[in-house]
Amino acid sequence: MYRIGREETEAVARAILSRDFFKINGSGQEVYHFEEEWKKTVGADYALTMTSGFAALSSALIGMGIGPGDEVIVPAYTYIASALAVTAVGAIPVIADTDETLTLDPADAEKKISKHTKAIMPVHIQGFPSDMDAFGHLSEKYGVYILEDACQADGGMYRGKHLGTIGDAGAYSFNYFKVITAGEGGALVTNDRTIYERALIYHDAAAVAFFGNQLDGITEPLFGGTEFRVSDLTGAILREQLKRLPGLLADLRRNRAALEELTCGSGKAVRAPSHDVEGDCGTTLALRFETAEECRAYQKKCADGGLYSTVPIDTGKHVYTNWTQIMEKRGALNPLMDPFKMEANRGLNMNYSPDMCPRALDLLSRTLYIGIEPDWTEADIENIAAVMNG
Repeated sequence: MYRIGREETEAVARAILSRDFFKINGSGQEVYHFEEEWKKTVGADYALTMTSGFAALSSALIGMGIGPGDEVIVPAYTYIASALAVTAVGAIPVIADTDETLTLDPADAEKKISKHTKAIMPVHIQGFPSDMDAFGHLSEKYGVYILEDACQADGGMYRGKHLGTIGDAGAYSFNYFKVITAGEGGALVTNDRTIYERALIYHDAAAVAFFGNQLDGITEPLFGGTEFRVSDLTGAILREQLKRLPGLLADLRRNRAALEELTCGSGKAVRAPSHDVEGDCGTTLALRFETAEECRAYQKKCADGGLYSTVPIDTGKHVYTNWTQIMEKRGALNPLMDPFKMEANRGLNMNYSPDMCPRALDLLSRTLYIGIEPDWTEADIENIAAVMNG
């Protein structure tokens, strides 16, 4: 969490004191207002606020008609929720390697497209944009959906377009660790009316038919789903957080650029490649080293100077080798609900092994992340740079 204060407190109080903060209400309608404001911010036709990024991903997959018998390509470096959203709808995640930016490699993704592939899920990890031009070409060439996981990239851009709005649908997260937050929360956006209607029904199956006028104009038939609905308390917080987003991103990007200028270049550290350095969220300065040993030595130097840094190979469930449920093929408690055991998925690509994505493992072991804070002063940045250059 970067910034939060009196405005969020007053917004929650407003919702509580209305005594009418169930999502479907005649008072504040905070969630509906946030959805309208989020659509306007990112430039999408439809938006749905949900409990999490996972909820948004799985609802989008349902909206795309994906289920048993289908494959979805996911990157080797992303939080496990990306892959679990695929198994949640009964499909099989196919793990592909990363490119030099540590986002999904379009070339390896193309190699893993099969007749069963229905979607590719580029993940804008750490706010770093994926190569969306390349994935657009793959979508046109093979007729597959592109589902953007922008859960770590609220407000991020790729060549002037908001991440999450370039593919067929996009998912965002607003949990405690994201650019803006309500503690928990997420959103789905799309310009596809069918995906939107199906996701609307799926994400709140018990309420859409019984509360308010949510089904006005909906032509998709009702079907069973889940309950990922949020209350107006979440909506109230997110509306205030959204007001902070432009300033947050500007400050993060400015401070990232300032630190990079002081620490990267000839004879200094080397910034990792990016598909759009100006468009990424600025939450992280990523450094790239020739060897894992050099990376660890640099990390120790930073630690000795009081500066925390992260080597992403250490980030647990963000690395595919640590996706226990996926690697061990346990997609559900009940075996009849487990996509890895479903007859419809027999013969699909679930040939997982710890060494299946060597490039990702190599890059993760020799990359260093320096987290950026939006409220650093010039003096703070100079002191941090002194540690890094020492």
